[in-house]
Amino acid sequence: MLRSSARPLFAEFLGTALLLAIVIGSGIMGRALAGGNIAIALLGNTLATGAGLVVLITVFGPISGAHFNPAVTLVFAARRDVPAGRAVAYIAAQIAGAVSGVWIAHAMFGEPLIQVSARLRDGPGLAFSEGVATFGLIATILGSSRFRPDFTPMAVGLYITSAYWFTASTSFANPAVTLARSLSDTFAGIAPSSVPAFVAAQLIGAAAAVIVFNWLLRTQPAAEVFRP
Repeated sequence: MLRSSARPLFAEFLGTALLLAIVIGSGIMGRALAGGNIAIALLGNTLATGAGLVVLITVFGPISGAHFNPAVTLVFAARRDVPAGRAVAYIAAQIAGAVSGVWIAHAMFGEPLIQVSARLRDGPGLAFSEGVATFGLIATILGSSRFRPDFTPMAVGLYITSAYWFTASTSFANPAVTLARSLSDTFAGIAPSSVPAFVAAQLIGAAAAVIVFNWLLRTQPAAEVFRP
């Protein structure tokens, strides 16, 4: 049993670590090359993250499901697709991987490994944005896995790419990512005091998506199917 669970847990750890290395590393690189233009820096950060997600989900999806996100794991646990014990283990692996990924990015760019972000991301608008971003992410995962499972990696990557730009918060949409980014005082960082509101909004958004899409995607008896 331990051996059979080791590979998925390591996949969640490694995949989340690589995701955070992409998020933080591309933020550092983008800001360094943008010449003070924040829009260009964000664009570089966005494209790297979206493209990286497509690859990571494609590679790790067959091993662990490629959640890389406690909100996603909790959704699948609530739908009874993942046992509770495995969900807890996944979340622990994701958080450990996220922190490790931040340190990897810092090491690559010669930054101090241990940091605390001073970048405040406060206000009801930003928190609401995280609820919307996470609702959309869960909707993307549930809808694409139901109708086009082979397209799920691309769908998630494209959604996050768009959500970086249409949400005021730049779409963290992931409690492990949010916590880990508080440990990086770089372009992609978030102050620790801003983390609780983001995480609460993410969990609320995920729960709302489960309620809505459990109804929308419910298989209807033949007698209930609409016929024009």
